[in-house]
Amino acid sequence: MATVNMHDAKTRLSSLVEGLESGRENEIILARNGKPVAKLVPFSSPVRIGAGKHIFAGLDLPKTLEEFNKLDKEIAKDFEESAKSSLFP
Repeated sequence: MATVNMHDAKTRLSSLVEGLESGRENEIILARNGKPVAKLVPFSSPVRIGAGKHIFAGLDLPKTLEEFNKLDKEIAKDFEESAKSSLFP
């Protein structure tokens, strides 16, 4: 972590950014009159929501709330039938 005076930062901005890009520095503190006032850090891309939607592309998922709720009845029926034909009488 480097601390750079504001005046020096103005004249060396390109080399400071290059240090962040290359990984030589993970953050640079900008100071005014010796007091920290700002921090330069490498830019990181935001996480994309839906990046994994291709995983579910081939699945037949319910498209409406009604279709989804209908599954509750089917699941309950399966549980009831399996309880009747239990392996442990």
